[in-house]
Amino acid sequence: MADLPRLTGDMPGVGGRIKQAAADFKVEELPLYEPCGSGTHVYFRVEKTGVATPVAVGRIARYMGVRPAEIGFAGLKDARAVTTQMMSLEHADAGKLSAYRDSQVRVTGTWLHGNKLRPGHLAGNRFAIRIRGIGAGQLDQARAVVAVLTGRGVPNYFGSQRFGARGDTAELGEALVRGDLERFVALYLGRPRDDDPSDCRAAREAFDAEDFDAALKHWPRHYRDERRALSAYRRKCRPGPAVGAIDKRLKRLYVSALQSAMFNAMLARRIDAIDRVWPGDLARKTDGKGLFSVEDAQAEQPRAEAFEISATAAVVGYRSLLAQGRMGRIERDVLGEWQICPEDFRCMGPLKSKGTRRALRFRIAQAAVSAGTDDRGQFLEVTFTAPSGSYATIALDEIMKAD
Repeated sequence: MADLPRLTGDMPGVGGRIKQAAADFKVEELPLYEPCGSGTHVYFRVEKTGVATPVAVGRIARYMGVRPAEIGFAGLKDARAVTTQMMSLEHADAGKLSAYRDSQVRVTGTWLHGNKLRPGHLAGNRFAIRIRGIGAGQLDQARAVVAVLTGRGVPNYFGSQRFGARGDTAELGEALVRGDLERFVALYLGRPRDDDPSDCRAAREAFDAEDFDAALKHWPRHYRDERRALSAYRRKCRPGPAVGAIDKRLKRLYVSALQSAMFNAMLARRIDAIDRVWPGDLARKTDGKGLFSVEDAQAEQPRAEAFEISATAAVVGYRSLLAQGRMGRIERDVLGEWQICPEDFRCMGPLKSKGTRRALRFRIAQAAVSAGTDDRGQFLEVTFTAPSGSYATIALDEIMKAD
């Protein structure tokens, strides 16, 4: 995120490092609702350490003898962290679920409810994050930044996680939206980089050299989509079958990454005014999803300062509503620079996207910074709650200003 401007760019950062160990990054899911105590779905709380949510789901599914898709959950949680979240399974043996534990995952409670837990069924998350390599000497600096973020909001950028380990998911999404499948396959299976894992780099080098047999030999077995795409390309030497062999959910993530990158570009151009409303803005109430056009900005500004409303920017799709006034010009300028229009997201079959709008900022609550020392040295611990869909790492970046 180093290429995106910060709200507190004129304030010094504290530096340091995060995620030096899983226990340094703790996340507790805040439920949207509590289980009602009756129904056919067993809700169960899962605590996991150092493992991604889909991996934990897979382990529990094997233990219960069900397909992973039968287990519901509200959101994905960091792998390199200690996280607590709710999951659900219909017609499950609650006693058997309660007994599940392995070296990284354990079930800590069960309840009954009437419906499956689905993505988005969470109010937010509570974070407790330790920044290593710094201590009490940086406490005042950190608190000063947190005071600004608490008062004005945190830029609602999509975090680097959205753009993949290679940082290329938006570029892959752009190729899909443009229908440039040759470019997509070249990016997906080739274009090696120095920081690629050695086996993957060898596979990408072989693909660029058009040695498809060697490329297939090098791709690790757990890269299933890459291997399927390569096998299809090797047979047909055409990009269409290769793209068709990739999981549809993964391709949707690539399209979403493009939308996220365009939103970030819009927000970056308004970074100093994320807590303001302008005439022509499409604003959203903090406690709801309704949009309204700002006509009298002076009259609406006190509501923005009270976090009752926030201005939004487009997550572009074929039904996108674009703002008017200054924000509308920003949105249209970004679309022009990408040479993409909302209608481009319609002609994509199952990958088409309607688009939406996203608030320019998110509010952190119950924020605090403290200093401490443990057997691994000094640290600052930052705690706060944040709404679902926001990225805690953006708040940390404002505080740390470290690569």
